[in-house]
Amino acid sequence: MDGWYGKILRVNLTDGTTSVETVDPQFAKDYIGGRGWAIKYLMDGMDPKADALSPENLLIFATGPLTGSPAPTGNRYMVVTKSPLTGVLTNSNSGGDFPTWMKRTGFDMFIFEGRAEKPVYLWINDDQVEIRS
Repeated sequence: MDGWYGKILRVNLTDGTTSVETVDPQFAKDYIGGRGWAIKYLMDGMDPKADALSPENLLIFATGPLTGSPAPTGNRYMVVTKSPLTGVLTNSNSGGDFPTWMKRTGFDMFIFEGRAEKPVYLWINDDQVEIRS
């Protein structure tokens, strides 16, 4: 899986846990790029009737196979969720340093679900992943 680590980090903010999912190489081929992966996970992992501002909505950050490479415009990442404005899927992408640092964590995608009781942040160092406040 060139350009991919083949790992997704799932972060449950409600119970403060994280888990790692391994991506099937065929999935990576079928849904090329961060947008394809994220949209597929959002559509399969969330009730379409869920309120966009509820803990049932997913917030997904995804890199693509060119993220962190010297390819022109390759250093991008996607954010995919259900829009509170329209009630349907929405996505956006951005560049800068964040996509490279996200990719260097060893994960291709972060999936945030649930709702934390207080403000928290995600801390990743090598193989350690923690939700901190």
